[in-house]
Amino acid sequence: MSEKQLEAALELQKQGKFAESNDILRDIMSHTNCQGDVYYHYASNCDSQGNEREAVGYYEKAIQEGLSSEDLQGAYLGLGSTYRTLGMYKESDKTLRKGIETFPNDYALKVFHALTLYNLGNYEASTQLLLKCITDTTDDAEVLRYKRAIDFYAPQLDKVW
Repeated sequence: MSEKQLEAALELQKQGKFAESNDILRDIMSHTNCQGDVYYHYASNCDSQGNEREAVGYYEKAIQEGLSSEDLQGAYLGLGSTYRTLGMYKESDKTLRKGIETFPNDYALKVFHALTLYNLGNYEASTQLLLKCITDTTDDAEVLRYKRAIDFYAPQLDKVW
């Protein structure tokens, strides 16, 4: 694989030229044994173009082949989110849980997992997770003013006093 080709593909990706980026990435995939990052960037570009079904296999292969920590984080989010948009909620749940287990401080993974929990009909867990994400990450003074109360009520949403 030519590093220059990969750099060119990533530059096109940054510019939002996903189809052109994927032309280069496809060429790399056809001529060499690829590392996971090539599959990951290809999948990400497919997602950005609305080609979620095509992205799935490439995300899966990227994770299987191995990725840097940053790319693995993105691949778990991308694959989990893509499964969700395709209505594959159990696969999304499993993937996002694995991502959160691997990257417990990644709130984007948690928010996308909350969306999946909602789709699975687990509204309580979804709401609890979102509330926890909000209180853990906000710098909004009004929300922080009520952080203790929100954190207290979040795990007992249905309780009546």
